[in-house]
Amino acid sequence: MSGVGVLDKAVVILAACVDGASLAELVERTKLPRATAHRLAQALEIHRMLVRDTQGRWRPGPRLGELANAAPDVLLTAAEPLLAALRDATGESAQLYLRRADERVCVAAAERASGLRDTVPVGSVLPMTAGSAAQILLAWEPPEAVMPLLPRSKFTGRTLAEVRRRGWAQSVAEREAGVASVSAPIRDRTGRVIASISISGPIERLGRRPGERHAMAVVRAGQRLSGL
Repeated sequence: MSGVGVLDKAVVILAACVDGASLAELVERTKLPRATAHRLAQALEIHRMLVRDTQGRWRPGPRLGELANAAPDVLLTAAEPLLAALRDATGESAQLYLRRADERVCVAAAERASGLRDTVPVGSVLPMTAGSAAQILLAWEPPEAVMPLLPRSKFTGRTLAEVRRRGWAQSVAEREAGVASVSAPIRDRTGRVIASISISGPIERLGRRPGERHAMAVVRAGQRLSGL
């Protein structure tokens, strides 16, 4: 809590309405007096932070989305210098991936300036069935989110268990012939994996066990971007 009473109560009201809430449900969930909950919910409705659905229950309003869209992406802003530092420390291209259904998207990257390299342009859409970043994005997911993909994947459930155990993933010629990679998780404040940070490059430079050389640097970069 911030110590600003009205603001703290308003935030509690907003959180209680994520899945919809009647006045009775607001009172039960927030433990606020009925009159207080009703007054704050009405005020938030006036400011379009809450709306009423067809059943008269309060739900998040359009103003919240407008404010969120106007805000800078904290993860991407923080990732840019860290990806450059990771590239410089390892000598390999570095990327940040987010999951999108059964695909992963490169949302940020720092490429080697010269020499043989694995180039993954920002915006590239890659499969969730191959590569160390895919392993990271799946390893901590519930079984129902993983099992449908495993029959098509170049890694196994045992591979994902090992990723969870050691906290990083590696792949060699899994996504693309001649390419190796190392990846680590980025977590939100609850500990949920929300992204993967990776390095990738030619096998002839990274070797058949790229994690032995670079896992620590990649893991540390992921830790620095976690909890933002």
